[in-house]
Amino acid sequence: MAPRSFWKGYLKLSLVTCPVAMTPATTEGEKVRFHILNRHTGNRVVSQYVDAVSGAPIGEDDAAKGYPRSEDDYVLLEDEELDALSLESTRTIDIETFAPAASVDWIWFDKPHYLAPDDPIGVEAFSVIRDAMKATKTVGLSRLVMYRRERAVMVEPRDKGLVLWTLRFADQVRDPKDYLDKIGAEAPNAKALTLISKLIEERKSHWDPAMLHDPVQAQLLDIISGKKKERAPARKKPASAAPSNVVNIMDALRKSIDTEKRGAKRR
Repeated sequence: MAPRSFWKGYLKLSLVTCPVAMTPATTEGEKVRFHILNRHTGNRVVSQYVDAVSGAPIGEDDAAKGYPRSEDDYVLLEDEELDALSLESTRTIDIETFAPAASVDWIWFDKPHYLAPDDPIGVEAFSVIRDAMKATKTVGLSRLVMYRRERAVMVEPRDKGLVLWTLRFADQVRDPKDYLDKIGAEAPNAKALTLISKLIEERKSHWDPAMLHDPVQAQLLDIISGKKKERAPARKKPASAAPSNVVNIMDALRKSIDTEKRGAKRR
C-alpha cells in the first residue's frame, strides 16, 4: 500500500494552478532500529533534558532554544518567533523560474519527493506543466517552507508525475576548488589508460537497484532471528589482513583483465 502524503498544496505556474500531494521518495522505514534498555530489568530507558549546571531535570515547557552569543551567554528564541518566520510559501509551489535540466548540478540535490495531482479536476493542468518541461528539457525552480525552513526547491518531470527536490543551502556545499584543484594535471600513462578502459568495458552492465542492498542490515536481521529462537549467533570470522606489498599498477591491471576474461568464458 502506498504511503500517505505528508504535504498537500498547490502547484502554480502563472495563472495555471492545480492541487497536488507530496510524498517523500525515500524511506528509512525498513531500517533496523533499536531501543535502549536497562540490561538488568529489561525496561526501556527514556531520555530527559537535564540542567548542565544543577543536574535538575527540565520539563518540556521549560526547554528553550538558544543561540550562543559568547561563552555561557545565549540569545533565547521562542517557538512563536520561529513559527513566525514561515512565509507565504507554505502551501503553494509557485514556479517563477525555469532552467535547463542539465544546468543544476547534482551536488545541490538534497531530498526527493514525489508530486502527484490531488484532485481529478487538476490532472489536465498538472499534465500540461509536466509535459511542457519534458518538451523544453527544463526544470522549475521555486521556494517552499519545508522542515521548518524556507528552502529553494526544484521540480522535474518523471514518468507520469513530478519529482520535487529540496536543494541544499549555499553554505552547505563546499567549493570544489578547495579540494579538486590540488590534484596534479599531469597526463596519465597511455598504456595504463588503455588497460583501464578495457577493464571498464569488461565490467560494464546496466544499472540495477538490486545492487543497493545493505549486508550489515541483513546480518543484523539474522542475529535478531537467531536471538528470537534463543540460539547464539555465529561468530563472524576475523577479516584477513590487507596485503602490505605494493603491486605495480600495470601488472595489476593486466591480471584484472585476464581474470575478467576467464570469468566471461566460464559464463
